[in-house]
This record gives sequence, structure tokens and C-alpha cells, in this order.
Amino acid sequence: MSETPRALIVYESMFGNTEKVAAAIRDGLSTLIDTDLVRVDRMPGRIPTDARLLVVGGPTHAFSMSRPSTRTDAGKQGDVTMPVDTGIREWLGSLPVRTTKTISATFDTRITKVRRLPGSAAKSAAKLLHRRDFRAMVPPASFFVDDTTGPIDERELERARRWGEELGQELRSVLGTISRESRRSA
Repeated sequence: MSETPRALIVYESMFGNTEKVAAAIRDGLSTLIDTDLVRVDRMPGRIPTDARLLVVGGPTHAFSMSRPSTRTDAGKQGDVTMPVDTGIREWLGSLPVRTTKTISATFDTRITKVRRLPGSAAKSAAKLLHRRDFRAMVPPASFFVDDTTGPIDERELERARRWGEELGQELRSVLGTISRESRRSA
């Protein structure tokens, strides 16, 4: 008996804005597939075998994923919502090479006024996932926060929800293709 496929969203959030984006993505994605949302410091080092889509997101710090030093600096700017010792960089770095058919998508949050600067936590996370043999389903996405500690505009959260729906539709298409290929090779 096969397991029902599901999606898993793992996120890092310093001030709660990336968490809001992750929840909005979950809300959109869960209209089409069961979706779990897990903060990175609470995520085990292995991806469940029934997770067919891994979505990873975090804030962009210094043109990339956060580091312990940038998370510590964030803590000096205001109250943080999670411990600063673990971020998506460390979690992704500890993942084994992919052994399931899990595909991936990545997102980040960044400050609106520097939207055109190079570097992105989502792009860096996608590269790390690629090195672990995860195939990206869609290009990385960025969502914009008004300032370092927020707030995030409701329109960005709605855009995140729609992106989640689009991920669900794309995942259905990919799973259908995988299923047809499996039947042909059997």
C-alpha cells in the first residue's frame, strides 16, 4: 500500500515575517495536497518518505542564507521568534543526499528597499538542495518585507498564498508524470 504524498515546508524566521509567508504558502498548497509546516529548529535531520515536495524558506541576510553571526545580529535589532543557533543553512548542510523522489522549491524574504540587490537566501538554498540531488520544481521566489523587522504587507502574503496554490498545481502535474512513467516501466 503506497503512502499518500504530502508537502513539507521548513522555514527559518527571525521576526515572524518569513513564518507568515511560510504559513500563507502552506494555506495555498494545502488546498491541493496535505502540507506540514515546521520551523527549522524543530525539524529532524531526515525528510519523511511520504514528502514529495520540500519547500524551504528563510530571510536573506548579507546576500544569502543566514549564518550564526547574522542571526545574532538580528537578535540585537529586536525580539526574535526562534533560537539563533540553527537556520536553514545548517539544516540543509546536514541533510543526506536525496534517497526519495522528493522535489524542492525555495523562497526567501527580503527588504523591499533592497529588492534589486544580488544574492538571495532562496537561490542559495536551491543550490544546496541541488548538491544533495534534489530537483527544483520551480525557480526560487522572493517575498518583500517593509523593513528588517517588518511588517509584511498583506498583498505579499496573498502573493505567497497564490504561489503555494501554483506549487500544488505544478506538483500534481509532476506526480502525474512520475506515476505514468512508473506504470510504463513496470
